[in-house]
Amino acid sequence: MAKRTAAKTISDDKRSIQEVWVEYQKTNDQDLRNRLMENYLPLVKFSAERLHTKLPDEVDVEDLMSAGIFGLMDAIDAFDMSRGVKFETYCAPRIRGAILDELRSMDWVPRLVRHRTSQLERARKSIQMETGRAPTDDELASRLAVNQDEFAKIKKDAGAVGVVSLSRKWFETDSNKDVREIDVLEDARQTSPLIAVQKRDLKELITHGLSRAEQLIVVLYYFEEMTMKEIGTTLDLSESRVSQMHSSILARLKAQLQHRSAELEQEA
Repeated sequence: MAKRTAAKTISDDKRSIQEVWVEYQKTNDQDLRNRLMENYLPLVKFSAERLHTKLPDEVDVEDLMSAGIFGLMDAIDAFDMSRGVKFETYCAPRIRGAILDELRSMDWVPRLVRHRTSQLERARKSIQMETGRAPTDDELASRLAVNQDEFAKIKKDAGAVGVVSLSRKWFETDSNKDVREIDVLEDARQTSPLIAVQKRDLKELITHGLSRAEQLIVVLYYFEEMTMKEIGTTLDLSESRVSQMHSSILARLKAQLQHRSAELEQEA
């Protein structure tokens, strides 16, 4: 009775969610837990809708939200305020993992995607054998007897990828903590310091002794991946002139490398 009274008091005087957390972790009251669920429900909706955009239309977003709610419940039960981590940060992977687990149990890939993929591939191979070239989207739509909108939907579903839970165990270790999928994902936002130093040294090596215009041609072509035409526009030179300068630079660099290689052989 005392627990319910405490929950009612907090709800009535509209205390902050932080205070609700403090009280819930003391009492484990279910009314407080429901208050927390309601507060963080938008996180479930956001995760479900974001995943749904990458899935076939037959997958119901409401099913994804239902699975995400179970993930949210588990996160609330397991959350420890003393660790100093924001709950939003802590619960996001659990919500997403619960949704992905539900997708695997639904087995939507074999039922929806693979069927449409086989239809599309049969039509593609049939047209390619008849014409000797890759079919266009219009030809594929005509062969499948569907309009453009329906064909776009089939093409989208056929291009769907498999779903893997980031919390799935990747391999076991001798310690108590297992390595999971999320632990081995490459972070494309990070740059290796070693690679950065190697690129800098290489740039200095190949541009040493070149004029400013020649250095720009090398940097723009090999490091910025610009075309000869784009470099010419940037440097106010013709495309043919840039090509000539590029060939001259390569010949000089080749001679320098051969000379350097000979010196190293003599030193050895």
